[in-house]
Amino acid sequence: MEKLIISAAICGAEVTKEQNPAVPYTVEEIVREAKSAYDAGASVIHLHVREDDGTPTQSKDRFQVCVDAIRKECPEAIIQPSTGGAVGMTDLERLQSTEIEPTPEFATLDCGTCNFGGDDIFINTDNTIINFAKIMKERGIKPELEVFEKGMIDTALKVEKKGFLTRPLHFDFVLGVQMSATIRDLLFMSESIPEGSTWTASGLGKNAWSIAAATIALGGHVRVGFEDNLYMEKGVLAKSNGEMVAKVVELAKLLGREVATPAEAREILSLKPLKQEKPKKQKK
Repeated sequence: MEKLIISAAICGAEVTKEQNPAVPYTVEEIVREAKSAYDAGASVIHLHVREDDGTPTQSKDRFQVCVDAIRKECPEAIIQPSTGGAVGMTDLERLQSTEIEPTPEFATLDCGTCNFGGDDIFINTDNTIINFAKIMKERGIKPELEVFEKGMIDTALKVEKKGFLTRPLHFDFVLGVQMSATIRDLLFMSESIPEGSTWTASGLGKNAWSIAAATIALGGHVRVGFEDNLYMEKGVLAKSNGEMVAKVVELAKLLGREVATPAEAREILSLKPLKQEKPKKQKK
């Protein structure tokens, strides 16, 4: 079984400090949480950004500042900007996160429309999905295909047939929003993707740890973090994203699975090796 890639979804767009005071808003807080996850064993930092008051934003400038700051503290991390943004954002707003420099190596691509509770609808039409896939391909960005139920896998495969996605594909199964988060559901999703694909899974809220354990055992990769879950166990708030990543590392040890380094994660995900800066020549 290949080594385990751990992704940390450090803040998301919807959770607040009222729910958990450790949820990061400011650049400094976002860097703190990224570093805590990276130091604990996460190879991938799944990144949303906020204004200082907690308002979600897809501002290119805000992403640039946050990514640059994270890179200084987590030099080998795979930083994965979200193109999901938040409910109500336009396509052009959402794509700003892929316009930063250098161009991201990895970014999310949501493969369907979701009901997010109440009247909130996260809209991804077929044309939106195709457009995002086309732009990512042109920019050399590998998409992580965010799927919330089986039909979204089928949608992604239709986009691939049109030539806008390149194998091997990588999927993220987000369970507990549109589709329930049972082990049966996880197994069904993992058996519904093309041979040679890789996959990550995350369970929302109370489902986080059962889905993490099952995913490790099934050979998938795990996403945890404040975006998906705020608790270490019932009634016990997580103090940091790093604390949650450390729990995944412990689960992996118990189940006999090694954790991938960022370099190993890039190889598993078919990403290019990280370019090392050439040492500057000394002035004579």
